[in-house]
Amino acid sequence: MGQTSHHSVMSPTNPEITVVIASPLEPELVERIRDVDRAHLRVIHEPELLPRPEFPIDHRGVPPGLDDAGLARWLALLREADVLFDFDWYAPADIPTNAPNVRWIQATSSGIGERVRGWGLDRSDIVLTNCAGLFGEPLAEFVVLGLLYLVKDVPHLRAEQSLHHWEKSVARQVGGMRVLVVGLGDLGSRISAALAGLGAEVWGLRRSDGPLPPGVVRRIDREELRTALGEVDALVLACPYTPETHHLIGAAELVALPPGSFVINVARGPVIDEPALVEALAGGHLGGAVLDVFETEPLPPDSPLWDMRNVLISPHAASNRASENERIVELFVDNLRRFLDGRPLRNVFERERGY
Repeated sequence: MGQTSHHSVMSPTNPEITVVIASPLEPELVERIRDVDRAHLRVIHEPELLPRPEFPIDHRGVPPGLDDAGLARWLALLREADVLFDFDWYAPADIPTNAPNVRWIQATSSGIGERVRGWGLDRSDIVLTNCAGLFGEPLAEFVVLGLLYLVKDVPHLRAEQSLHHWEKSVARQVGGMRVLVVGLGDLGSRISAALAGLGAEVWGLRRSDGPLPPGVVRRIDREELRTALGEVDALVLACPYTPETHHLIGAAELVALPPGSFVINVARGPVIDEPALVEALAGGHLGGAVLDVFETEPLPPDSPLWDMRNVLISPHAASNRASENERIVELFVDNLRRFLDGRPLRNVFERERGY
């Protein structure tokens, strides 16, 4: 199901739409959702039944540890829901059974394909929408930070500083480097523009043809990937995670990169074969890596990546910003108006594409 129908969901026999908030959210943002249509919307937000956030924009949090009565109350609310703000924290795979009236779920993240497939929700008739487009700016900043961190050899500077050692050295520069960005959606486009602004020559890999985003000077086909890798100084992964992109970058692709090149991953961990990445770093073939995502999260304490001098690790938090919930609610409010009017929703998850 790609979108809602073009007729209004409101009718004399259906005067009210029930929205259940299924993840932690600030009360003032809940009120903003209610303000969409106080006459026809029933917005249910019971924080004591929801996970406890561990940081201000935590959408998953710590399970609330409900007693039997609390769990029964939560399941009763799910049965009343027509719309869910975020996936059910308790049993997401059972949403079609536990929330039989739900027609639409607004996710709070952009890359939902892996979870949706794991829960089997891609086989349901529920319309799913994601937050694609909301995280491009902070992730592009993180990629710039990461590339500069490696290019300017910040680990060396920090090591010298810790020794109180003064000795001049020479560093590379981003200007004049050739960078391949894999994935040219909103995220990849923002990354490409930022890198081009620093003087890098940006190549981009994507499936579709058409005009290239600003800053991208050459489009690479999937079939050209391994050859292209041998001609770049850095690889940035910004693509959706689908069965087609699982281990897109394996041992052969890493070996194809020139010695001393850099890898930055802000896509999903399994886009790279992580053991092969560890080997390429440990053996000295790669100059370094900046990683926000990993095959297993949290990254296990015994992963060799933790202790590598030329690796910068972010705990899948590079997209986080203080205003994130406000941006998500802005999208949800717009989609909610569309839903009530029977207009197509934004950011509908496309089952056939996996994102």
